[in-house]
Amino acid sequence: MKFKKFSRLLFCFIFLLLSAGNLSAQTTRESLEKKRVELRNEIRRINELRSSNKQKERSVLSQVEDLDQQIRSTENLIKVTNQQANLLTNQISANTNKISRLREELEQLKEDYARMIEKSYKSKSSQSRIMFLLSSENFLQAYKRLQYMKQYTNYRKQQGDEIKLRTEELQELNADLADQKEAKDALIAENRQTRTQLEKNKKAQQDLMQNIRSKEGEFAAQIRQKQQEINKIDAQIEKMIRESIAKSNEESGSTERNVYELTPAAKALAADFVKNKGRLPWPVRSGVVTSRFGRQPHPVVKSISINNNGVNIDTDSGGKARAVFNGTVSEVQVLKGANKAVMVRHGDYITIYDNLEKVYVKRGDVVNTGQELGAVATSRTSGKTTLHFLIYKNMQKMDPADWILEM
Repeated sequence: MKFKKFSRLLFCFIFLLLSAGNLSAQTTRESLEKKRVELRNEIRRINELRSSNKQKERSVLSQVEDLDQQIRSTENLIKVTNQQANLLTNQISANTNKISRLREELEQLKEDYARMIEKSYKSKSSQSRIMFLLSSENFLQAYKRLQYMKQYTNYRKQQGDEIKLRTEELQELNADLADQKEAKDALIAENRQTRTQLEKNKKAQQDLMQNIRSKEGEFAAQIRQKQQEINKIDAQIEKMIRESIAKSNEESGSTERNVYELTPAAKALAADFVKNKGRLPWPVRSGVVTSRFGRQPHPVVKSISINNNGVNIDTDSGGKARAVFNGTVSEVQVLKGANKAVMVRHGDYITIYDNLEKVYVKRGDVVNTGQELGAVATSRTSGKTTLHFLIYKNMQKMDPADWILEM
C-alpha cells in the first residue's frame, strides 16, 4: 500500500512538471501566433500601399524600397511560421510519448482493478466478511480488520476513479494531438504560399536593381539630395525645441536654453513617461516602420549612408497622428518641406509628430494618450502617407523603438 501511495505521489509530481512545461509552451505558442498575425497585417498594409500607388509615377528607387520592406517582412513571417511549426512538432512528439505512457499506466490500472474485483467477488458474501471479523483473536484485531476492509473498499473506489480520470485525459490528449497536427499542416501550407510570393518579390527586386546598378551614380545623387532635405527639416525641428525650452524657461525666470526648468508637476509627468518606456502606444492606429532611428546604410544603394533622428511610419491614407502619452502641446509649426509639426511636452521629454496635413490642437492644449493630433499628409509624388515621429529628452535625440511597444 505504501508503494502504491508513493507511485501516486510520483505521478502527481510528474504531472505538475508536464503541466508547467505545457503552460510555458502554450505561452510561447500564443506569443508566436501574435507575432505572425502582426507580420501578416504588416505585409497586407504594404501590399495595400503598393497597390494604391501603382497608378502614380514613382521612381525606381521608391519601388525597390517598398519591395525591400515587403521582402524583409515576408522573411520574418516565414521565420516565425517555421518557429511555430517546430514548436508544434515538439508538442506533438511530447504528447505522443505522454499518450504511450498513459496507455501503459491505464492497462496496468485495469489489470490491478480486475484482480481486486476478482478477489472481492470470491469473498463478497456478508457471511465471509462477518466470519473474517468474528475469527479475530481480540477486539483490537477485529477493529484493525474492520479498518482494513474499509480501506480496501475505498482503495477500490479510488482505482476506479483513477481509471476514469486517466481515460478522460487520454481522450483529451488524442483530441489535442489531432488539432496540433492540423495546425501544423496549415502552417506548412501557408509557408509554402509565402515562399512562392517571396520568390516573386525577389525576382521583381532583382529586375529593378539591374536598372539601379546601371545608374548608381544618378541614384546616389538623389539619395544625397533627399538626405540634405531631411537634415534641413531636422534642423528646423531642433530649432523649434530650443526655442520652446527658452520660452518656457523665460516664464520661470531662467536663461537656460537647452534644458527645461521643471516644476514638481513636470518632474512627476516626466517620471511617469519614463515608467512607461517600452510600453507607449504607436503614434498611428496602424502602420509600417519604413525608416528607423540613427545612421544606417541605405536599404537599396548600400554605399550611401542615411540618417534619421526619429522613425518614419507609413500609414493608411487619411491616417491620424495620436499622442503616445499625456502632455501639453508646446508648439505647432509649419516646417518647410515637411508640412506641419506638433510638439507635445511630457516634463523634459518631447514627442514630435511631423508631416501633418491638418492639425486638431493648438499650443497650450492638454492632450491625453491616444488623442488625435492631426491628419498625416499624403505625398503627391510617392502616394505614401508617412508620419515622421521623434522623441527627445531636452535636446537629446532618443530612439523611438526603445519607447514604443513592439516597434
